[in-house]
Amino acid sequence: MLAEMSIEITVLGSGTSVGVPTIGCSCAVCLSSDFRDKRLRPSILIKFSSGTNDYQVVIDTTPDLRQQALNADIRTLDAILYTHSHADHIMGLDDVRPFNYGRKERIPVYGRPDTIAALKRVFPYAFEGEAKHPGGVPRLVANEIGSDPVDLFGLIFQPVSLQHGPHEIIGYRFGRAAYLTDHSDIPESSLPLLQELDVLFLDALRHEPHPMHTTVDRALSWVEELRPNKAFLTHICHDVSHAKTTAELPSHVRLAHDGLRIEVR
Repeated sequence: MLAEMSIEITVLGSGTSVGVPTIGCSCAVCLSSDFRDKRLRPSILIKFSSGTNDYQVVIDTTPDLRQQALNADIRTLDAILYTHSHADHIMGLDDVRPFNYGRKERIPVYGRPDTIAALKRVFPYAFEGEAKHPGGVPRLVANEIGSDPVDLFGLIFQPVSLQHGPHEIIGYRFGRAAYLTDHSDIPESSLPLLQELDVLFLDALRHEPHPMHTTVDRALSWVEELRPNKAFLTHICHDVSHAKTTAELPSHVRLAHDGLRIEVR
């Protein structure tokens, strides 16, 4: 990473796969008037400058991408990184189309080989030539990644291996920040990649155990072990009240909420 690079993270969505409020639910959180309890599907925007240019990268394209882009006033998009291929993380890909308007180059997309294969299966037209699809479709170029760092415009993104129930997925470290979502476990081999962080995002679905996700208490135990300066819990379901849970957290740990902006240096 370039020295003294300033990074701004915007939380586009902090919710679980069905979002909050959940369709048909009348629980206290789904009926809450607290804007922090309104959670779109999980994604972040990363803004940074390299040389004289500004760049914007998103991690995952949720089914709410159009609304997230409007909410965050995203006008340009330079790259997309994927954690895995579950529907709540990829199904907004078609809404990338407007970011291609006026742009000569295809937008680069990065993910594990299985994720790239799923994207090409679900959205084949986004990766095919203009002659076959001359109209309004996303224009993307796929890049398969493994465990090696990826240099995007001077900012290094280090894939971090995670367990999502039986599935192996990835999170990303970039500079002194890391974004981990949809994990039930963090392998020992990944822990050295998560040292000396200013900002750490962790999955914290709910208080009760879940086979695919982390509880709030388990996330707090990782915070204690990894000792980031600040930690934000995300991928939150309607079992978790923002105000009530925040009041119970250590001072350096907060629930993420949609629209939250964080500076990282």
